Amino acid sequence: MSDRNNKIPFEEDNYTHNINRNNERMLDRRGFMKTLAGAAGVFAVSTLPWGAVAAKELMGLGDKEYPHQKIADVKDVKVGDSVKFHFPSEHDSAILIRLSENKYVAYQNACTHLRCPVYWVKDEQEMICPCHHGKFDASTGAPTAGPPRRPLPGIEVEVKDDAIYAVRVKRYEA
Repeated sequence: MSDRNNKIPFEEDNYTHNINRNNERMLDRRGFMKTLAGAAGVFAVSTLPWGAVAAKELMGLGDKEYPHQKIADVKDVKVGDSVKFHFPSEHDSAILIRLSENKYVAYQNACTHLRCPVYWVKDEQEMICPCHHGKFDASTGAPTAGPPRRPLPGIEVEVKDDAIYAVRVKRYEA
């Protein structure tokens, strides 16, 4: 056997001998931070338009108007009655309640606790979520009992030509 296999080829160990190569680009802490800041800036600028739109939607900074949708004719909804409908899309369940001769309120009828459907109980004049006994004030949508802490999202309605129309989802009020 030769001594060749028992010797290290250079005076350095095999793990660190290539650290200080002269022809490789060195990236010190300052260079790394500049690169990181540049990448973050490019990312921020490229996502800014979509980020602003998403933030506005999530924070509910504006009322969102949709094509007006007829809910029912005024003559078909008596004081104290409710009508189920879908707004703004066919997948969004909603409820209209006629509280008095000229007062109509509408809400998306998914409980703000766990999204269970909310029902109008005419005899008790309350909106109730049967899943965890949540209750909501019909005139404001605010929770009055149970685990829900946020009000039901409101839907603005208009009465026009003897019909009731859903026109926009109201801005979320904290």
